[in-house]
Amino acid sequence: MIATRPDKGPAAKGYFAGSSRRIAPAAIWFSHSRSDMIMTNGNGTPLENAAPPQFNVLAQYIKDFSFENPNSPASLAAQEQQPTINIQINVSATAVAEHDYEVSLSIEGKAENENFTLFGFELVYAGVFRIQNVPQESMHPFVMIECPRLLFPFAREIVASSVRAGGFPPLMLDPVDFVGLYRQNMARQAEQQQGKPS
Repeated sequence: MIATRPDKGPAAKGYFAGSSRRIAPAAIWFSHSRSDMIMTNGNGTPLENAAPPQFNVLAQYIKDFSFENPNSPASLAAQEQQPTINIQINVSATAVAEHDYEVSLSIEGKAENENFTLFGFELVYAGVFRIQNVPQESMHPFVMIECPRLLFPFAREIVASSVRAGGFPPLMLDPVDFVGLYRQNMARQAEQQQGKPS
């Protein structure tokens, strides 16, 4: 899990306007088939006879979800100060067939003030993607960046709707830079590998 600086983007409207957020990630609507990517060799030169990459969304679904409002109805009353909202984001992937991958986007959040927890949630939103004709050296970043990028808008809507259903204004998560998170995660893993005894 990679810690980033506190988010300074626009806060959610209503109750959460002005609230502070700390995001600690680990790692659009999109057509269900994509073949506009370009195959290249190791030097970045396009391969003339290479089959075009294929990217299909086979399924997407809620894999796990929970929402807690442990201090209601007191938590629904007007608060003297804006809550602190902590968000954690993780991405994991598992091969389920030769060309198919299940990618899970995990989002955990908690809103707190000095007195008690207002609400908390845990969401695992997943999709199954069929990826073909992508170079092996590009497969890992493709799976860990492009797939969660496609899942995020749907997970964001689920979070907003559940917080609203819990009696609070909807929590609108800011966009996530999955490219930056991937690079940070790979750098962290490289540091861990260097720190291991030979």
